[in-house]
Order: sequence, then C-alpha cells, then structure tokens
Amino acid sequence: METALYLIPCPMGETPNENVLPSYNLEIVRNIRHFIVESRKSAVRFLISLDKSFPIDDCTFTELSEHTDEKADLSKILLPLEKGESMGVISDAGCPCIGDPGSRAVEIAQKKNLRVVPLVGPNSMIMALMASGFNGQNFAFNGYLPVKNGEREARLKQLENKVYKENQTQLFIETPYRNQKMFEAILKTCRPETKLCIASGITTSEEFIKTKTIAAWKKEKALPFEKVPTIFLLFK
Repeated sequence: METALYLIPCPMGETPNENVLPSYNLEIVRNIRHFIVESRKSAVRFLISLDKSFPIDDCTFTELSEHTDEKADLSKILLPLEKGESMGVISDAGCPCIGDPGSRAVEIAQKKNLRVVPLVGPNSMIMALMASGFNGQNFAFNGYLPVKNGEREARLKQLENKVYKENQTQLFIETPYRNQKMFEAILKTCRPETKLCIASGITTSEEFIKTKTIAAWKKEKALPFEKVPTIFLLFK
C-alpha cells in the first residue's frame, strides 16, 4: 500500500457497508493507524463496523470539525504522513471533504506535496443530481443557505435566477431539523413553474427522491424528510 492521505467514505445512515463501499476500501483502512475525523465516536463506530477486530487502541484520532477554530494552527496535523505513515480522513457520513471540514487537511497535504488518494464511496450530492433529471453538465453546490428569514429567501431568489440565466442546476443542504422551514421558504419564494427535487435519506431505507414543480409541491400534505439528511435541487 502506497503511503498517502486516504479520503475514506462511510455510509450515509443505517446502510450495510457492503451495499455502498467496495471491499478494496477495507484493505486500505486496515493498514492505517492515524485518522483525522469529524467525530471520534462516529469514526470508531465506522471502523468497528468494517472490522470488529480493528485495533482502535493502537490508533490516533485528531478531530477536525465545524467547531475547530478557523485560525487554529494545523501545520502539524499531517506529521505521521510526513514521517512515512499513511493517514485517513473520515467524515460523519458520505465522502469526506465535500461540504466537510476535512478539506482543510487535504489543503495542507497538497501544499506540502503529499500524496492524496480519494477512495470510492457514496456522495449524496452527486447521487441526488443523478436522480433529479436536472442538468448534470452545469451545476453548483451551494452548501448551507442563510438561516435568517429574509436572507434565506433572498439567497433562494438569487439561485433561482441562476437556474434561468445560466441553465445551471442549484444544489444546497440544510440542517435536518430545519428541512421543513427550508421547504416552506422554497415554496413561498420560487416561481410556480420552477422545478424542485428533494433527495432525502439517500442509500438508506428512508430514501425519498422526487422532482416536481413548485406548484405541484404545494399540493403535497405530509413529506417524509423531517430530520433526515436532505439535498434540495432547483432547475427549470
């Protein structure tokens, strides 16, 4: 195995590893003892799910999350890699470094000319785009939109304008417990003819992916995406 910083995907919910991860990943992960993780607890649970005999006590875990100070000195975070030992980056769900603070570690690795290897795994953004029926050649992932009323609606209008002016699919996410408020804001703000795809619980038993116009969504009564990780997509 080549010494590198391996970007290790994990399932996006209660999904068997073998359904979404190639066996090759396990072969790689078994040989890594230094991890940069969004949450130590989640990372340990994931590693044990891969291999019940994984030597957790022999591993080091450095947390890098949204709570890590943006000005924190991370210059030594890749010290094991610089000494010739492979490291891994694990996010709480899906592919690391996509809408995820692990990208800060990769940025350092690239600056230091250290090898970075992304492993194959589920990515909710790409899978949602695949299933939406929207433009897959011109799209933008916008992460989280503003939370405050007024600011959120202004941003939604801006994204909708890009859909029509640039023929560009717009993707964004929200903290799961605010999914309903986001949905309501979209219905209130966007044109009746604009199309909205809601992709929720991707790869899990709760998976829900539907594309409808805003006018059609307004006729829906109950939606099954409350408190479930969801991708919202807009197109024309």
